[in-house]
Amino acid sequence: MSNVLVLGHKNPDTDSICSAISYAYLKKQLGMPAEPIRLGEANNETLYALEYFKFEQPRLVEKVAAEASQVILVDHNERQQSAADIQDVQILEVVDHHRIANFETVDPLYFRAEPVGCTATIILKLFKEHGVEVPSDIAGLMLSAIISDSLLFKSPTCTEQDLQAARELAEIANVDAAQYGLAMLKAGADLSNKTLEDLMSLDSKEFEANDHRFEVAQVNAIDVNEVISRQKELEVLMNEKIARKNLDLFAFVVTDILNNDSVAIVLGRKAGIIEGAFKSSVVDNRILLPGVVSRKKQIIPVITEALS
Repeated sequence: MSNVLVLGHKNPDTDSICSAISYAYLKKQLGMPAEPIRLGEANNETLYALEYFKFEQPRLVEKVAAEASQVILVDHNERQQSAADIQDVQILEVVDHHRIANFETVDPLYFRAEPVGCTATIILKLFKEHGVEVPSDIAGLMLSAIISDSLLFKSPTCTEQDLQAARELAEIANVDAAQYGLAMLKAGADLSNKTLEDLMSLDSKEFEANDHRFEVAQVNAIDVNEVISRQKELEVLMNEKIARKNLDLFAFVVTDILNNDSVAIVLGRKAGIIEGAFKSSVVDNRILLPGVVSRKKQIIPVITEALS
């Protein structure tokens, strides 16, 4: 039996990569020759977690069909967020915590989607359901994923299940979640070695709503102005991406990890919906989003509804 590839979404974040590693480990323990891979470059936050818990990055694979005939998706299900040739392989399983859209398969599959803050929270349940012990290093990666997706438990997406999972995993990994988590988030918010092109793709996802295509990129920062001060340069890159992908809307969101607010630059022929959607003024293609930190819960549903 050839390897089954376990993959998160394009422009992978910490949950996407750490969940791929963790779930591939679980599947191996259950007898499946699973291999975690990544569809893009890991960000600074993820690299910090991997180094701390002594893991190598998963192998970079851009097209999966040449590598395997079967795959498992974690932390996503929308096809435009997955491998470019995802339609050429059999999807055996999906483990996710996002909305379900643009997804269908020829064959039956195992589909596990729960309204929690992080895929790793679901994966911990799967370890328990199968009676498999979580090793300390894998627990560290899963904790990192929860901290990342919940912004150290401050995001509105964070549920009591995520908090309980984080407590269990921190104990197994023998780390102080608050201390480790802040260090990890600060590592991710260090953008000094990133180009503007990097920032555009670090954590960017494409969505569809009512025949409209839009993309939302999000970066975490300690000093938001460090990024926003380069707005004109960012707008050039955003307009290039809009034209290349025929997007109706592109939002570039910079989130302040210390104050839990965001600023978004919005462009595209549907950018006019943003003011009404978020009930705030767009000035110079920029909108303030007080208290907004979650793309999944506070941004995507609002834009989707406005486009519908």
